Amino acid sequence: MSRKESIKNLREQLIRRRDALHRALEGDLSLLRELHQERTGDILDAAADTVQDELNSQLIEAESRELNAINNAIARHGRGIYGDCDGCGKPIPLSRLRAIPYATDCIDCRRKAESQTAGGSARMWNRVFDQVEADPV
Repeated sequence: MSRKESIKNLREQLIRRRDALHRALEGDLSLLRELHQERTGDILDAAADTVQDELNSQLIEAESRELNAINNAIARHGRGIYGDCDGCGKPIPLSRLRAIPYATDCIDCRRKAESQTAGGSARMWNRVFDQVEADPV
């Protein structure tokens, strides 16, 4: 299968995932509304409800982030730049796009970005592990 055909298949996959996320988010939000209307019980029930609300909220947030990334990837496809790395402009390997269809960068550029974001903390941990490996037990 050519890269062009693979990119087309990935776009279709993104659209199916987007539609599924829309349905899931609609269901999650309506469930939250229903739960808030049915609140009765003692303090333990209220605590359990609060924990469940927080978990639902985090799930909705994660689904919303993924939905935004998918919408961005579909828009990139429409502009003819889907599958191209934002960092270096080279084609993102199909294996990466199959794993993360909304990826906007290649592995090398992602690693560079993460190392810059982590700042000195990543280097500090590397030194700790290097030291542990150097010390005989």
